[in-house]
Amino acid sequence: MWSRASTDMASGQHGVAVRVAGAVVPAIVALLLAACGSAPPTKPTEAASAPVAAAGKGGATAPGAKAGTAGAPGAAPGAVPNVPVTARGKADFDRAVGFMRSGNNTEAELEFKQVALQFPQLSAPYVNLGILYRKAGRLEQSEDALKTAVERNDGSAVAWTELGATQRLRGEFPNAAASYEKAISDDPNFAPAYRNLGVVSDLYLGDPERALTAFEHYKELTGEEKPVSGWIAELRARTGKPPLKRPSAAPAAGSSEAAPGASDAAPAAPGASGDPASGQSAAPGQNSAPGQKPADPPPAAAPPPKAGE
Repeated sequence: MWSRASTDMASGQHGVAVRVAGAVVPAIVALLLAACGSAPPTKPTEAASAPVAAAGKGGATAPGAKAGTAGAPGAAPGAVPNVPVTARGKADFDRAVGFMRSGNNTEAELEFKQVALQFPQLSAPYVNLGILYRKAGRLEQSEDALKTAVERNDGSAVAWTELGATQRLRGEFPNAAASYEKAISDDPNFAPAYRNLGVVSDLYLGDPERALTAFEHYKELTGEEKPVSGWIAELRARTGKPPLKRPSAAPAAGSSEAAPGASDAAPAAPGASGDPASGQSAAPGQNSAPGQKPADPPPAAAPPPKAGE
């Protein structure tokens, strides 16, 4: 699943793709399900990552990129040159994203490396390289690429979240949690970071309190019910917290308890994450116990009889 998040160029980072003067970076994760009935709980899992891709105006500069341009007055020593992104550069980046989505990883890697050389201030090519390397099992290279991405754009929630995912696979659990926390501090509405933080906190760091807080934030942002509600219920039981109250059933149509002017239809729950931006793509589904079923809406009132009936 491909998603957008990050902010290499003219816009902010959201969901699963990074906006890099017209480029997008992918991103994201899944978790734990409490026993419901006879179904056993399932372990939480991380969300799948997607390539970053974005479209924007050529020549925009990346927010958060290192200040200064090589040779410019006042530029800090070793500063990364800030090269305006051209239409050709955007096309090259988009082509690399296409290769990545189609599974042509060799061509995608070559193209992203070329874009990174031409526009060294961008973080999106490094995020995508980090994802490619991680999927190929080249974890050290993945971490190096993603560390370069956060150096280029320290405020990219997507880059920090992807870095955390690689660090978790390398067994660097405290570092992974710190990367997710940084992503959250950069963008408090970036749901995948909360989900991944919950996973690493519960399964690898033995911190159910932090995991519960993270999962509850994730659910609040995405409205996702299954399997997140099960994970939350299991963690609340394990930490000695009372279960969340079920929402009260809607009053029947015509009941004196119905509020004047109330709509017959129940309000729709916020949509689950899906590009994040990265909105965020939902994590791969798991065989989990069914979550709480919302109350059925009351029946509509019968129409008045026609004349003569």
